[in-house]
Formats: sequence, structure tokens, C-alpha cells
Amino acid sequence: MFGDVSGGIFEQGVGGAVTVLVAGAASLNQTPLDWLGNRDRIVSALRLAREQGIGLLCLPELCITGYGCEDAFYAEHVSETALDMLYEILPETRGLCVCLGLPLVHRNGLFNAACLVVDGAIAGFVVKQNLAGDGLHYEPRWFKPWPAGLRTWVTIRGERYPLGDWMFDLGGVLVGFEICEDAWVAKRPGAELALRGVDVIVNPSASHFAFGKARIRERFVVEGSRAFAVSYLYANLMGCESGRIVYDGGALIASGGELLGLGRRLSYHDVHVISANVDIAKTRLQRRASSSYRPALQAGDEDVVVIPWQWPGAVACQTPRAPVREAWGSSERARHEAFARVVALGLFDYMRKSRSKGFVLSLSGGADSSTCALLVHLMVHFGTQDLGLDGFKAKLSHVTGIAEALSLADLTRCLLTCVYQSTANSSSTTREAARELAHALGARFSEWDIDTMVKAYTGLVGQTIGRALDWQTDDLALQNVQARARGPAVWMLANVLGALLLTTSNRSEAAVGYATMDGDTCGGLSPIGGIDKAFVREWLIGMETEGLTGIPAFSVLALVNRQAPTAELRPAGQSQTDEADLMPYDVLVQIERAAIRDKASPLAVYDMLLAHPESARHTPAQWGQWITRFFRLWCQSQWKRERFAPAFHLDDQNLDPKTWCRFPILSGHYELELQALAVRMAEQAASSAH
Repeated sequence: MFGDVSGGIFEQGVGGAVTVLVAGAASLNQTPLDWLGNRDRIVSALRLAREQGIGLLCLPELCITGYGCEDAFYAEHVSETALDMLYEILPETRGLCVCLGLPLVHRNGLFNAACLVVDGAIAGFVVKQNLAGDGLHYEPRWFKPWPAGLRTWVTIRGERYPLGDWMFDLGGVLVGFEICEDAWVAKRPGAELALRGVDVIVNPSASHFAFGKARIRERFVVEGSRAFAVSYLYANLMGCESGRIVYDGGALIASGGELLGLGRRLSYHDVHVISANVDIAKTRLQRRASSSYRPALQAGDEDVVVIPWQWPGAVACQTPRAPVREAWGSSERARHEAFARVVALGLFDYMRKSRSKGFVLSLSGGADSSTCALLVHLMVHFGTQDLGLDGFKAKLSHVTGIAEALSLADLTRCLLTCVYQSTANSSSTTREAARELAHALGARFSEWDIDTMVKAYTGLVGQTIGRALDWQTDDLALQNVQARARGPAVWMLANVLGALLLTTSNRSEAAVGYATMDGDTCGGLSPIGGIDKAFVREWLIGMETEGLTGIPAFSVLALVNRQAPTAELRPAGQSQTDEADLMPYDVLVQIERAAIRDKASPLAVYDMLLAHPESARHTPAQWGQWITRFFRLWCQSQWKRERFAPAFHLDDQNLDPKTWCRFPILSGHYELELQALAVRMAEQAASSAH
């Protein structure tokens, strides 16, 4: 350990020679408990930082362990091994100031800590004050919040280090911390740090992807640097780290209200480091010139750890280049682009981290399975675009036959196997759509007739109950047996290939249970489980007519888009469609948002939707029937949602009970609330009759 707790050296450094330093922030694709891999990626980031002349580098939150260790954080060996890795990394930090995240035990409490390492030695630990405990975050389950203003010491392996709400004087530059959620709350630690005279705030984060969230991060980083008159370094994780969450990277550097550095988002690389010259003298001048700045004079100097440090190399102040954003960054179409890119990256990381040898998909020719097939194809396109053909193949070297692939089509064929499974109720329309799409994408494709199996199961049950099953009395069972009969063989195919079976259910189906358990829900991963059916249909139309940035349209999707969504489980003469079974998908989305996202009662949902300008498209009675149907199906289907395969988190309307939306499996089914809705509907009908 080195350093002292004093303000003297910092005061002497205020007028010193250091006015501009090279600061850096990194994005890392880490994996929980992948000790050696995480260590090596951190070391790679340190070496890139050294090549860029960086003096101060911010790495992501909990980068040593990985953020998503869940209840493994409780295990003593996890925090101990994290310290082992920290000490292994220390020699690689020579000539650098680096922030490294890890869990830290203090007085039997577990804390989310950021360790500041300077020139190969530990300078101290700052601890997260505000824990993320909403949505998919469960930090208060594992960690204790650190009280603002509390500073103490911790002894680790015989050495004593500062622990808590410290600032660090690094050769005359004062550095403080906000850790991820600290910057999202109303009472940010950064505001207090600014009054204490901080020059640079570093923010190690693990901030997951959600539509539009990147711009929010950018705003609080840039605005924080302006309001606090500081330089601000923001690091973030990248990729599908632990299964359900995809981190989009996008490291940021800002100073005095100006964005100086913007890292790549949704990259297939493991490590990405950005750097920028930050002018310490300029932000100090901004504070001196601000009439609203009121320094915390009563604070004294006891909150500063002084580290004798010579910043590497004098850096001339240069005019920074304008940060380059993705071409898909801002328009309404950006949502379509972001969806494609985030799910594609999620598929890539999930496959390689699970050591699966590609994907198997029961391709029905409908919208959902076609979307899943197209996303795998886009994974190959984006991945090879980012890594190059050889780099892409190197990261998937465990996949059989990948080394021989010479083109995108070869890679898709190697990684995606599609099967169309027909029954007597399947149509030539879906068969053609499945076959032509698979061929257009380059996937392996087979057609199976499973009607013999369906009839065998139906006959066995008929023998048991002493009568033949028919559509008048056994509609649901006769539909479900077809979906379930598709499961065993396609599971077997995935097992034989060592591949990951994709399930094709979307969020709208999950909301109302419009899926057959152990049938179309078979699979280890649900690529579109986090998005609604209305969006899926809209996205497919866009892919057919416009494509994506740098990717031409897929005209073959016309075969899919011209169909009305249907499960094709009833005889053709019944003209089955999803929306006839349920309700229009856009209506379902509206009800789901009001009922589940906004937690409105059935009556409140009814009043809310009838007040909408477009409500006249349907009668009040029809709205009431659909709302009633939704709430009844929602309650009946919770057990299904508990069993669905993992899906990627895409927005703040997730229905996954394991990470976002908890609901009891057994409940009162909103009986009282639905009675109130029925009374309102009856009163409204009577009033209209008069």
C-alpha cells in the first residue's frame, strides 16, 4: 500500500504542470466466474490503453468476477478468487491508473467495490452507494449499500487500504467515483464530489441494453460533466454476459459538457478501448467562473488519498474529433436496426459461451420462426463484418465444420439447421415459405411429416378413454398434440448435432399463454421472447421492403408476410388464425402495456383504452371482451411463463418472471375486478340503448 490521507500534495499540484491528461474507458465482454478469461480480457484492455498513451483507465463494474454471478456472489471462494485475480493483474498496471471492479467482503458484509490501482499497487477501494434493485436488477439481494460520506480502512492480506467514499489525488489530479446506479439516481454522488473539488469522475458500469437507453446514458454523462464541471469516464460491459441480458458497450468520455469519446456498441470483439485528451485546467476554470459553484469548504482534507504520481508523457491539447455514432442510432427505423443487432449478438455469445455447435429451428413458415431464422443469418453477417471471416471462425472454433466455411452462406449452413414439420393441417403456403426462406438464407433444411405420430398419440388416448377424439369435444387436446409431436425429433436432432434448439414464442403469446408447453415452447433459448408480436410483424415487413443499413431487403419474406398469423393446428376448413383465437395483436399489446407494465386494473384499462383517440375502431363491448379475455388468460398462464426458455431483455416491458415481472402462479384471477368491469360495460350498454 502507498499514499497518505492529506490534502497537502493536492494543493501543491493545483497550479502544477499537469493540465491535460489522456483518459480512457473500456468495454469488455466478460463471463461470470470465467476467472482466467476475464483476467486475460482485462489485461488486453490494459495493453491497448498503454498503446494509446492512456494514463487513467476506467473498466466496467465487477469486471473481475463478471456482473451476473447471481447467488454465487455469496460463496466465500468467489470473493477470495476475485482478490487472487486482482493481485495477478496488478503487475500489468505498471505505468497506469486503473479502476477494477470486484465484490469485497468487509465486516461480513459483501460490497460492490471499485479498486483503484496505480502503477501496479492498490491505492484503495470505493464502494457503490446506490444499488440497482428494480426491473431485472437484484443487487440488494447480494450487496450492502455504502453510506455516503463514510470512509474507513480494510486490511487485505496484511496490508491496510482506504475503503469507502474516498477521492484520490493522483499527482495533483483529484479523481472520484460514481458506480453505475450512482449516476442514475436523483441525489448523485457526483454532485457532492464536485463540491469537494474533484477533477475526474470515473464510472464503472454494467448497464444492459434497452431500446433508447444509450441516449439516456450519454445525456447523464455529458450533462454530469457540464453541471459538475469535471471530466467524466464511463465504462460498460458488452455482449451477452450471463444469458438473458445483453450489454451494448458504448463507453463514453466527456469533459465540461462536451462529448469527447464514444465507444462502439454491440461489437463482437471482446475488448474495446477509447481515449481522449481531457483538459483539467479548463474544467477548473469553468468552476471558478461559475457563480453557482459553492465548494464544500467545511469538508477539510481528510477525504483525499494522496498518491505521488507522474502522469505519463506530456500531452498537447488537441481539438477532439467529433465522436462517430452508428448509422442506425437515432431514427424510428433505429429500433428495427437495434433489435436485429442486439439479438444477433446475444445469439452469438449465447452459442459460443454455452459451447453449442450451432442452432436447430423448427421452421413453420410463419412470422415467429422466420424471424428467428433471419436473426441467425444476421448474426453471421454482423459477426463477420465486425471480426472478419477468419476472426468469426476463430471465436467459434468448437463448431464442427466451421473451419471449412469459405463464405457467409457456408457459415449459415454450418450454424443453422431448419426443419419443417407438417401434419394434415399444414398448408402448402407455409411449406413453401419455410423452404424458400431457408434456401435464401443458406440454412440446412429438411421436411418431416409427423402426421403418423400425431395419429398414434391420438389413437392411444382414444383407446384409454374408450372413444375416438373429435374436434367438437377435444379441440384443444387435438391442437396441442400436433405441437407436442414436433418436439421429440427436433430435440433429438439438436442433441445429435450438439446444437441449441431455438424456441419461437414471442412476448404476446407469453402474456396469454398462446403456446403449447413441450411443443412450440421446446428449446433452450427464445430469441424473440422479449418482444411483442405486433413488432415482429412490423420488423419482418421492414426487412422485406427496406432491409437494414448495409443489408439489402429480403424479398423472400413476402411469402411469410402475406399470411395471416396462424398456428395451423385446426383443419383447414376452420380457417384458424391467431387473432381470431385471441384478439388483434395491436390490441393485445395495448392491453398488456396498460395491465402489466402500468399495473392498471381491468376497469382502469377499459377506461384508458376507450379514452384513446383510436378506440372507435372497435365497440366498447368488444374492448371489454378482449380485456376480460386478456386478464383471464394472463392468470391461467403464469405457470407457462415460469417454464419458458430464457429470452433476451430488450425493453422495460419484459414478462420473464425470473428477471422482471413476478406474478403468483395461483391467484384469484381478478374475479372482483372483472365483475366491476362487467358492471361498467352493462351500464354503458344500457345508456347507449337509450
